[in-house]
Amino acid sequence: MRRAAILGGALIAAVLLLPAAAAADSRRVAISNYSWSNEVVEIDLGEHVTWHWIGPDTMHSVTGQDPPAEGLDSDPQTNQPKHLIGDDFRLDFDQPGTYEFQCKLHSTVSGSVVVSQKPGKPSSEPDPIPQSLVDLQPPNLRDARLKHDKFGRRGTALRYSIDEPARIEIEYFELKRKGGRSFAGYARHKGAGIGFNGVRFGVARNHFPARPGRYLARVSATDRFANRTRDTKFSFKIFRGEG
Repeated sequence: MRRAAILGGALIAAVLLLPAAAAADSRRVAISNYSWSNEVVEIDLGEHVTWHWIGPDTMHSVTGQDPPAEGLDSDPQTNQPKHLIGDDFRLDFDQPGTYEFQCKLHSTVSGSVVVSQKPGKPSSEPDPIPQSLVDLQPPNLRDARLKHDKFGRRGTALRYSIDEPARIEIEYFELKRKGGRSFAGYARHKGAGIGFNGVRFGVARNHFPARPGRYLARVSATDRFANRTRDTKFSFKIFRGEG
């Protein structure tokens, strides 16, 4: 977590005074879908605001616009902000006023922090930490097996189960008689649904000639967030003929 304290009398310009009875707490703001979860955040003097990047879009900054927010920046060293899912940025506000912020790349990703003159409670932070909107876990590819491990150019069936929609990717390697292997081709199967599935395996296609020989295949699944499973490996043999 990065922190920046706002100090000094010069920051009092453009003050917006709030009623003495106003109550606030330190707040959390989620940055997601090209907007702040709360575009106007009200806190008391000495409290803080923490911004959280929860995705799926993360190329946003929290950049102060004009006094008193001028110079406050989550990404001071770049004009191309890019954050990881789960990143956060905190500012402590020690002067009353209205602080306007805007992303360097997207003007609509903006908001303001309104700080009252009332002394706050910096340790009070009731908002829960915003949860990521992006799946960071790979699919669960289970029970993968070949119907046959010896077949002709028409291939065989690859059966498997999966817990979320994913693309199935297969890489084929030909095994040499004297050892070693060489890349022999690949196959991509889109739209695998949740549950038990089957695809054609080892069949002759544009990207895999399926010549007779011994092979090793590496099978993986990739979901819509680009999370990829570990490879599942199969050894098989293709014989002459269509069989």
